Amino acid sequence: MSRWLERTHVEDASSVLRRAIAAGFFREDTPAALFHDLGRVRARLTELDACFPEGTLHAVAVKANPLVEILRALVAAGAGLEAASFEEVRLAMAADCPPSRIVFDSPAKTKDELAWALAHGVPINVDNFEELDRIASRIGQTKPAHIGLRVNPQVGGGSIALTSVATRASKFGVPIERRDEIIAAFEAHPFLCALHVHVGSQGMPLATLVEGVRRVDSLRAEIEARTSPGRVHTFDLGGGLPVAYRPDDTQIPLSAYVNALKETTPGLFAGGLRLVTEFGRAIHATAGWAASRIEYVKQAGDERLAVIHLGADLLVRRAYRPDEWHHEIAVLDAEGRPKGGPTEPVTIVGPLCFSGDVLARGLALPRVDPGDFVVLHDVGAYTLGMWSRHCSRGLPLVLGYDGETLSVLKDRETPDDVVAFWSRSREQPPGSEP
Repeated sequence: MSRWLERTHVEDASSVLRRAIAAGFFREDTPAALFHDLGRVRARLTELDACFPEGTLHAVAVKANPLVEILRALVAAGAGLEAASFEEVRLAMAADCPPSRIVFDSPAKTKDELAWALAHGVPINVDNFEELDRIASRIGQTKPAHIGLRVNPQVGGGSIALTSVATRASKFGVPIERRDEIIAAFEAHPFLCALHVHVGSQGMPLATLVEGVRRVDSLRAEIEARTSPGRVHTFDLGGGLPVAYRPDDTQIPLSAYVNALKETTPGLFAGGLRLVTEFGRAIHATAGWAASRIEYVKQAGDERLAVIHLGADLLVRRAYRPDEWHHEIAVLDAEGRPKGGPTEPVTIVGPLCFSGDVLARGLALPRVDPGDFVVLHDVGAYTLGMWSRHCSRGLPLVLGYDGETLSVLKDRETPDDVVAFWSRSREQPPGSEP
């Protein structure tokens, strides 16, 4: 099986959890922790390098998992980082990513943020024509960085509307139906040298992903016919390769995606063109999992409820859109060993003070008891980065592992840390704005 398709099974999670307990990382007073398989992440980067042409920049999406130690591991393995906000640009810098390997994407870049990125040589994907004008007005004052234009290929949405970004009225990029204006922009601005396309981050079929790239590549040919051959020297493919969260979900292997691109857009692989990818979910999701102690088990009507320490704070989408987002759940005993015996229905509920904080209802599991562990699979992407501050629960401990090595990637937030988060800064210099 391709490493791209591997996921953490309950036996693997049990082994790592027991090691964490034995090493003192997961103490009795630790209610929950997240785990990230750094070795698996590096293996995925290796497979990306093998499937794409030499020199392709794999800029992993920071928003998928913004922990600096994880970003640092990616950078050390040769990856770049894609930033969807200026704060993510700074996270990438904190992770020691060279500016030339950061890709700054955002539909709301300010003038100051653009000036900073230009001054530091951070590549920028422009979202709209007004932003392009802002950059053009500064080019005479500073050496331009790599500047690309995001184009919405208008291929339509996928099965999840909220993660589809290539509908006709999407807020992202310049619609490809404004083809003549796009070509005119390349004629007017010699510093424009790249194209960027992205259609969605989950729920997109292979044909839609590939068609989005094909449409923008056809635009590249028109731009070069009106300007000069090789004028577009970088093509950013975006990301969006879906993850199979359910055992019976259809998985799109990386090799199938790349082969489809080669068939429909062979010019991207003919040499002379630098490619960029922006995978996030496909890198991280199945490399991460979480374990929470069961604090209480109680009967409520006909339901047996297991109260755990992770819920809608970690799995926001699962709680609010359960039909669209799924996570496999397993149970381990208090020492981290898989539980056996007959199954019975149990409802897994989180710690937050609202009735929708439910992760699974009537789930068939071996009998659960207080002190047992609930394991939540495939939480490596778009979970911790979407952490909800509702009820002011602290971020959990995050551990990384690679083979037999375990390390702390982020300490658990204490109540004092949460108080500091919600407090007015005490370090404001005299005369600063309140």
